[in-house]
Amino acid sequence: MKCPFCSHENTRVIDSRPAEDNNSIRRRRVCDECGKRFTTYEKIETIPLIIIKKDNNRETYDRSKIEAGVLRACHKRPVSAQQITELVDSVETEVFNMEEHEIPSQVVGELVMNKLKIMDAVAYVRFASVYREFKDINTFMDELKKVLN
Repeated sequence: MKCPFCSHENTRVIDSRPAEDNNSIRRRRVCDECGKRFTTYEKIETIPLIIIKKDNNRETYDRSKIEAGVLRACHKRPVSAQQITELVDSVETEVFNMEEHEIPSQVVGELVMNKLKIMDAVAYVRFASVYREFKDINTFMDELKKVLN
């Protein structure tokens, strides 16, 4: 593991423990050259997951796309970075637990919306308006009525 500070290739692990999500290992490392410490996370490498888009194109799963969508939906909302990370972790765990090689993007989108609905109603409506491609105010109002009931 290269040191992120000096790029020296000799670093040592000084502490290992399960990360908070219990799906990865948190390792504290120290650089033998500069003495600085840093943290790494180790995850099991899985078979690449393919997402089937609405237009039937296929692309590899990219966690950052889910994070970006949730971040946009939660902009200026009382939602912490920790809550966003936990939501994305939860969605990712559910997706990988399906043990499928290909999953429609609709499945991922619905998982995100279900979790956002519980976490923050405004963020949910924002995400749904983009994800479901609301065409007019009536579609938007129908979704709001569902949230209010």
